[in-house]
Amino acid sequence: MEVVNTHCAGLDVHKKTVVACVMTPDAHGKLQKDIRTFGTMTADLLTLLDWLQANAITHVAMESTGEYWKPIYNILEGNLEVLLVNAQHIKAVPGRKTDVKDAEWIADLLRHGLVRASFIPPVAQRDLRELTRHRANFVRERASLVNRVQKTLESANIKLASVATDVVGVSGRAMLNGILAGQRDGPVLAELAKGRMRNKREELARALTGRVKAHHCFVLTELLCQIDALDETIEHFDAEVEKYCAPFEEAIPLLDTIPGVAQTTAELIVSEIGTDMSRFPSADHLAAWAGLVPGQNESAGRRRSGKMRKGNHVLRTGLVQAAHAVSHTKNNYLVAQYHRIAARRGKKKALVAVAHSILVIAYHILERKQAYSDLGANYFDEQDPVKTAQRLVKRIEKLGYQVTMQTQPVPGPA
Repeated sequence: MEVVNTHCAGLDVHKKTVVACVMTPDAHGKLQKDIRTFGTMTADLLTLLDWLQANAITHVAMESTGEYWKPIYNILEGNLEVLLVNAQHIKAVPGRKTDVKDAEWIADLLRHGLVRASFIPPVAQRDLRELTRHRANFVRERASLVNRVQKTLESANIKLASVATDVVGVSGRAMLNGILAGQRDGPVLAELAKGRMRNKREELARALTGRVKAHHCFVLTELLCQIDALDETIEHFDAEVEKYCAPFEEAIPLLDTIPGVAQTTAELIVSEIGTDMSRFPSADHLAAWAGLVPGQNESAGRRRSGKMRKGNHVLRTGLVQAAHAVSHTKNNYLVAQYHRIAARRGKKKALVAVAHSILVIAYHILERKQAYSDLGANYFDEQDPVKTAQRLVKRIEKLGYQVTMQTQPVPGPA
């Protein structure tokens, strides 16, 4: 088999140790191996770098093992050609498995060019990605706390969540503060509603009449304190993310023109895929990388499963949430696509399909540096007007009506 990289190394990465195997040719062109084990402290990794450079290593490959590859990548980046490889793509033949043999196997695959590097964004994008992912974690924690508030209210016979969409919104928080202050009269608590919630005062009065006990007040107080702390933390993250988005200040407003994509989602998209679309051969390749396409599992001419393969779950989650927001809008191409697919395949598959479309749109926006131009809510109907009319006529005839169609004349120039 042809040798592609003559001076290469394979790393088997663990939490406390990293086993390195270097493969280099000797003076006669014969392959020689050298294997050593290093710690994962910064000083140990610098020693690893010196050892690799002393052996004239040009390419290094390692598995993407959890978070443990990052310290090594930080040290080797810029000094060597580092390939981060999906662990599923370089599994060794089952049998005698040791850390040394794993390192040798990775180095041998790299030597013959049989590994494919994963996408590692530039440093500025990695920093922004880390911030947006931590912010998403805090948002999820806040949502979990809000759910706990709802459970506590249910335990106290308070049905606020059945009337108010957000129990910790402006109106909901005012009512909760009233409950914690000792007020138990439902109509009095309902008068604390703000804005459009005041139209539901009668329902609120019934929902806020319950059996609140001292331990309920204690639990609600602690949960609301944590929610307040998380709100403050999320605000700090928003400000910090905005600073790190300075290199992408042109792309984010363009992505914000897509229905369902708010600034937070636009920041997430930029942090995950960047703005340089040349690293992705096509929009379909990007969608496959994100895990928003059906999987391929075919044997003997039979397709076994179309389950989506694993991809960038952070990006996929954010896009599905954007698709859910689109499903509640009107008069645009994406919501028309959602209703068209949801009627035949169900809401969940429709959301994934719309998320795929949003990512494809984002790809072309970043590639062309142009704002989103909507195709219109009637796009699918206008593709074949005759079939659309026939389908609608059939639906009306099933209701017992007789339909006569007449083509409307096109108005001429004034």
